[in-house]
Amino acid sequence: MKIDDRKYMILQAIIDDYIMTAVPVGSRTISRKSGVGFSPATIRNEMSDLEELGYLDQPHTSAGRIPSAKAYRLYVDQLMKHTELNEEDTRRIQEHLNKRTAQVEEVIRQAAMVLSDMTRYTAVVSGPTAKEITIKRLQLVPVTDSAALLIIVTSTGMLKEKLIPVPEGADADQLYGLSKLLTESMAGKSLSEAREQLGNFGTKLGQHRELMSSVIDVLDNQLDGDASTPLMVGGRSNLLSYPEYSDVEKARSFLAVLESREKLGTLLRGNGVEFTVRIGPEIDIPEFADCSVVTASYHIGKDTTGTMGIIGPTRMDYARVMSVLNYMGKAISDLLSGDRE
Repeated sequence: MKIDDRKYMILQAIIDDYIMTAVPVGSRTISRKSGVGFSPATIRNEMSDLEELGYLDQPHTSAGRIPSAKAYRLYVDQLMKHTELNEEDTRRIQEHLNKRTAQVEEVIRQAAMVLSDMTRYTAVVSGPTAKEITIKRLQLVPVTDSAALLIIVTSTGMLKEKLIPVPEGADADQLYGLSKLLTESMAGKSLSEAREQLGNFGTKLGQHRELMSSVIDVLDNQLDGDASTPLMVGGRSNLLSYPEYSDVEKARSFLAVLESREKLGTLLRGNGVEFTVRIGPEIDIPEFADCSVVTASYHIGKDTTGTMGIIGPTRMDYARVMSVLNYMGKAISDLLSGDRE
């Protein structure tokens, strides 16, 4: 049995209605929708065929049907109409991001907040990974006779500060000169490249070899992985307002996953495409069997530097979610690339 234009039209009407109401959809509901133009009897027959094809499920407590994960996949791939955000929505995003500070963590936190606020779902946003970050400036600021503050400023605006020991007799002028030399040598290099070069560099600096060892230790900590990659969650409890999560155990399991950095990291792993949409069983996390996850990447220059994700029920408003993620990705990219004032 093939799915023809009439079945497509009826299936789209069912999905649209269920996204809005979360109530199983009957034939009379669809027949009253403008533009469908079929009798309830005709729609019932088509719904039976769609159920046989695996696109509809019928809850045992209702005569109406609900879309299956297979139906949502078809909807996202073929039926969904892409939309653009209106002026009010874009203004709200810009207002949130304009609250930025010099630290990328604040940009990521604001992004997670506004994404969850605008979609009413749960948002997860990851910052740039260590391998993708390059150094803009290294600075040593004397604090005491035996310690200095090492400041690392990266291409994303990330600020790393660490108090490190300095050799006896190293004065402010020497630290300033060393800061200048380090910045000129390390600017534009990734953290791993800088760490390797510092290892060679330190052997040539005589009395500053001990200082270089401390700088290398700080870079090693930056390269440890998760510790250097901000991961922010917004709207943890948003999904609990949807009837799909009224069950206490289901809600508890969902919230437990949001506390697992490892599982959230798995959710945000994309495949290099503009958007990734995973529906129900495609997520491979049992607690998210009734969820969908839409992820998108943002960029600095030509390099992918971070990922945003929206977690919602399988009946989520996919078109709006993708529109919000698309605009947010561009806004974060401009902000972290320094293309905005």
